[in-house]
Amino acid sequence: MKSNNRSQAKPLQKNSSLYSVPLFYPSWFWNNLVKRSIYLSAILVAVLFVSCTKSSHGFQGKNPTQYFKSFSNKVVLDWNETAFEALDAPNYLNTLTASRLTAMMHIAMHDALNSIVPVYETYALKSVNAEAHPIVAMSVAAYDVLLHHLPEKKSLLDAKLAAAIDSVASPLAKQRGFELGKQAANAILALRNNDGAFANPVAPVPPSTVPGVYQVVPPFDFVFAPFWAQMKPFGLKSPDQFRSVPQPSLTSNQYTKDFNEVKEYGSAASKKRSADQTFYAKFWYEFSEIGWNRIGRIAATDQKADLLTTARLMALLNIALADSYTAGWDSKFHYNFWRPYTAIRRAANDGNDKTIADESWEPLMPTPPVQDYPSTHSVLGNAGATVLTAFFGNTSFTMTSTSSAPAGATRTLKNFMQAADENADSRVMAGIHFRFSCKAGQEMGNKIGAWVIKNHLGLKK
Repeated sequence: MKSNNRSQAKPLQKNSSLYSVPLFYPSWFWNNLVKRSIYLSAILVAVLFVSCTKSSHGFQGKNPTQYFKSFSNKVVLDWNETAFEALDAPNYLNTLTASRLTAMMHIAMHDALNSIVPVYETYALKSVNAEAHPIVAMSVAAYDVLLHHLPEKKSLLDAKLAAAIDSVASPLAKQRGFELGKQAANAILALRNNDGAFANPVAPVPPSTVPGVYQVVPPFDFVFAPFWAQMKPFGLKSPDQFRSVPQPSLTSNQYTKDFNEVKEYGSAASKKRSADQTFYAKFWYEFSEIGWNRIGRIAATDQKADLLTTARLMALLNIALADSYTAGWDSKFHYNFWRPYTAIRRAANDGNDKTIADESWEPLMPTPPVQDYPSTHSVLGNAGATVLTAFFGNTSFTMTSTSSAPAGATRTLKNFMQAADENADSRVMAGIHFRFSCKAGQEMGNKIGAWVIKNHLGLKK
């Protein structure tokens, strides 16, 4: 039974002031009294409204729909590029920790911005500082997250921070920006503290002759980061929330079809793969978080996105990309399915008369040291495309590659989803995934992107 702590209304007593008013006063007296009461009430409500607007929300008179229009989105895009520069992209080796880092950095930047004028929900930071300068707060948030993980890059990060905040004149706004930026960085760092991301990623693979079971592919003699299959996601409820359905059986028509496709088109010596297919197999080969962050920067620039939109876009994009690795790893280690390299060389023992072995078969591109099913590259591609489409529609763009393809190579894509399709197809042309693995990855990526958009960093209620 609920307790009732509200005071009970007391009946009016005979000596109440109301009882002392002569009830026979003329009608004009009562009309004037009512009008005066309404007038005074209106003034009181107005005063309370202005007072609450200035104090309880910390806006200090700022219009949340207009305040950030005067600020460029350049600070978000610059720190995104700085993160990959500090990581030494494209030469770094741990794509998993890189995606985790960029997600954390952009969460901190988004949280800092939305703690000045709270328009969108924050992820980790729950405070308001209306006096902070947005550029300073976001820059310090990014700087602190990056420096925490990459202390050896302090000189680079110091220079980037100085350049970002040099034009801010107000000492108070700069000081408050530093305070807020550090709070935003500390909030996400605390949430991810001791999450196990930096365990030894190299693990042995037990030898097996069982058809379909994953085996290492040269030049690697290990499987990469099994523990990532249990990593705490940023946006999903759990790593297995969107686990893929089982792959086709080795004797199925689907497996036979996709086996023969990758064998013919993905071979280093393929005579069926076109020059363009060879080009985009290499073009998309770089780590997914590098390519899809580049696309995010291109889209934000082409669409002239404002600061608030760009900060939210890059936070959601990197949450989706990081969780795509975790979810993909969950399914990979759950099914433990072999790569085309092993499948084609051992086809004589797979129980399928329609798959012919080639013990000297080599893929066009090196096979990553992790299981085939599903293609995590495809997961990230569709997750990224889903987030970008939610912001800008399915618009066309030109992407310049700066890593695996020849330096400065460009490719014009019709829209984000066509880019995701080509990204997935590139893994077949590269000889490192079956088609059904790519399709399963795309389906998972669509679900992850939609989930992240729907459930995180929405408008404040």
